[in-house]
Amino acid sequence: MSENIQSPLGLSRRAFLTAAGVGVGGIVLSACSRTPTNPNGTAIDESAITAAEDKRPHTGRTVNYSLTPQNAEIDLGGPRVRTLMYGDTVPGTPIRASIGDELAVKVTNRLDRPTSVHWHGIALRNDMDGAMPASPDIAPGQSFTYQFSVPHSGTYWAHPHVGMDTDYGLYLPVIVDDPGETGTYDTEWIVVLDDWTDGVGKNPQDILSDLRKGGMGSMGTESGGMSGMPGMSGMPGMDQGTQPSSPPAPGATMSGGVGASALLGGDVGDVSYPYYLINGRIPEAPTTFSAKPGQRVRIRIINAGADTAFRVALAEHKMTVTHTDGFPVQPVEVDALLLGMGERYDVIVTVKDGIFPLVAMAEGKNAQARALLTTGAGSAPAPTYQPAELNGRVGTVDNFVATENVMLPQGQPDVNLKADLSGDMTSYAWKINGRTFDDTEPLTIRQGQRARLTFTNMTMMWHPMHLHGHTFQVVKPDGSAGPRKDTVVVLPMQSVAVDLVADNPGDWMIHCHNGYHMDAGMMTRLDYTT
Repeated sequence: MSENIQSPLGLSRRAFLTAAGVGVGGIVLSACSRTPTNPNGTAIDESAITAAEDKRPHTGRTVNYSLTPQNAEIDLGGPRVRTLMYGDTVPGTPIRASIGDELAVKVTNRLDRPTSVHWHGIALRNDMDGAMPASPDIAPGQSFTYQFSVPHSGTYWAHPHVGMDTDYGLYLPVIVDDPGETGTYDTEWIVVLDDWTDGVGKNPQDILSDLRKGGMGSMGTESGGMSGMPGMSGMPGMDQGTQPSSPPAPGATMSGGVGASALLGGDVGDVSYPYYLINGRIPEAPTTFSAKPGQRVRIRIINAGADTAFRVALAEHKMTVTHTDGFPVQPVEVDALLLGMGERYDVIVTVKDGIFPLVAMAEGKNAQARALLTTGAGSAPAPTYQPAELNGRVGTVDNFVATENVMLPQGQPDVNLKADLSGDMTSYAWKINGRTFDDTEPLTIRQGQRARLTFTNMTMMWHPMHLHGHTFQVVKPDGSAGPRKDTVVVLPMQSVAVDLVADNPGDWMIHCHNGYHMDAGMMTRLDYTT
């Protein structure tokens, strides 16, 4: 049975499902108070959420889409797998709107478990965020319409916020256009990066279970070996200290990560995947993007992986970085870019004549993904080919500064918040401020405050930290303003400070975008108080 349910503003999941007559865990809830509250019992201010929505730009235009999360078969370019996806493609079909448009996305859940859609990076109304407790999960066989205005242009994406469903094929790009943007490019290429195990290795839930046991969860393949790029033997000539450690023998136990990278400060992740994909295809069967020589191509790069940072380069080309996480930066020319999970970068490339591989190296994991750019005659190099640009200037968050028109207000913060990151591979419990999410004490903020949030990483693993419903200004070590983002990499034993403005009331998640760390506890909330 399918039902189109509209969420009352700010209702908790339990109150919402009760009002809608939907069961939780197969049990239909009895009538209870519809006063909107969060799990700590404090009131959620519906009027404040409505007021924030009213202040966003509105064109009066509604853009309608439908999404069907389901279990279906997909061809990855040779391997055929049954997995979870939106419709019949991986990634799902992009959603596109303009600043101020109302997005109305009806989601019909054909999975055998609850699902949600989180609109990663979009500063939308709290009750449409797609993450509990702000908005409810969608029960199997039910439908829900997410409806919200989009206030900022940029490159965003959507994915579930339920358990390890973040490491399947449930993801798609969300592009918000600015009609007033001057034409600085001729054509556009959306590139989605992913690490893949479902259907060809252990499924994500089994990997997490093994990690919690301290066993073979760190290996994505059934045999425990690294099979991301058959025949690859390391990365000769890498000058960034990124030569991965030797691959483990089949059946070996990994307790401290699966490789090493100086760019990531040490361990690169917990899972060695059978495949790494660009736009749903393995390196041996890449997708191809066609352009004309001399055209300026805008490449929108999204890292939808669960446990992998990617170093991205286009053979024989330099890239001019123009945006990160949707917001413009002062243009910087780089040879390659490093993207943590959840990050997005836009680049402009003036393309040459020929066939050129776009390579996304799984940082420190001895494997890569690729796609092809074709502008003329020629032949593509082997799937294992590594562009020299991977060894050149690698753009990271430290290299970028927001343009003046998107800078957040500067000055001393009204409040200082902290998020101390801790955990270890032995217990595989990852924490913020000493607590896993089931025991969290939310950070709190008041409407209108300017806050400085400091992430302090006390672990030997890097963490891409993501804040829902807001963007923040990265504070550089010298105190100057960096880029405006919603996801930032925090390296081992280092701190990163970010400034944010409390202009979007509700209850918002803060978490590591490593799917395994998040599900093992590295998540808390930022709650608005009155």
